[in-house]
Amino acid sequence: MPLIKWDMIRHFKPAEFACRCGECGSTGDEMDMNFIFALDDLRERLGFPLVVTSGYRCPAYNNRIASTGHDGPHTTGRAVDFGISGENAFRVVTQASLGGWMRGIGINQKGPYEKRFIHLDDLEGPDHPRPRIWSY
Repeated sequence: MPLIKWDMIRHFKPAEFACRCGECGSTGDEMDMNFIFALDDLRERLGFPLVVTSGYRCPAYNNRIASTGHDGPHTTGRAVDFGISGENAFRVVTQASLGGWMRGIGINQKGPYEKRFIHLDDLEGPDHPRPRIWSY
């Protein structure tokens, strides 16, 4: 996976995407370069900040916190969760769907506002059947 040219990214910093386990030494460079460019373009089109609540997850951390185990979407560097709700969540889903570049969209818009999020990924293949939309 080529390293991300972070100086070309307008709206995000690598630390926003680093694994939150505190043990693996992640820096955010584990993210896929094309995926980050697509997210930066999405942010530009939306015109409002996107708060990353989960980017890259090392396999051990993903196994601890997610039902997708050691090889879930976040372990690929091609998935992100944004903490967002309401009208802005709708705008993220709408813009991410245009052109079909985001192939997986997960929606959690219930419960406390600070826990609501939108998951986006661009995965495909036998382990990640796409296109797909789901709710949590």
